[in-house]
This record gives sequence, structure tokens and C-alpha cells, in this order.
Amino acid sequence: MVDREMDNPLTLHIGREELVIRRRYETLSIVNDFFIAIWFLIGSVLFLYPSLEKAAVWMFIVGSFQFLIRPAIRLTSHVHLQRLPASQWDH
Repeated sequence: MVDREMDNPLTLHIGREELVIRRRYETLSIVNDFFIAIWFLIGSVLFLYPSLEKAAVWMFIVGSFQFLIRPAIRLTSHVHLQRLPASQWDH
């Protein structure tokens, strides 16, 4: 079985530099985890100030929503829908 993520990396050109992202779903999952940590850290600090508790609750809600995204990213990395050429399904 061919690992399409490794065979087809995402390449972004930034000026004279080139950013190559391999294992895109794994990278996306890491970025998602990083943002979850940020939302929960900010929310925790905001809870130290009673006037900012409402904002703190929203940070926890955003972080919790991103916890829902995490398994979707993992599932997407394992399941791919591909279009077959017409010659393969006309039989």
C-alpha cells in the first residue's frame, strides 16, 4: 500500500523559501493540539480575574470543541475517498 501523504507532500513557496509539509494529517493534528493547549492556558489565566471569567469559559469551550476535531483529523488520515477511472467501474 502506498502512503500518499509521503509521496505527495504539501509545498508552500514563501518568497525565496520553500516550506515542505510531509505527513499532513499528523502535522495538522499537532497544530490542533498546540491551539488546544493555548486556549486552555489562556482560559486558566483568565479565571484568576473574576471580571474575565466569561472570556475564560469561552476559551474552554473553544478548546473543548477542538478536542472534537482531533479524532476527525485522525479518522481522515486513515480513510480516503478516491474517484476511480470510468474504465474500472463500467463493468
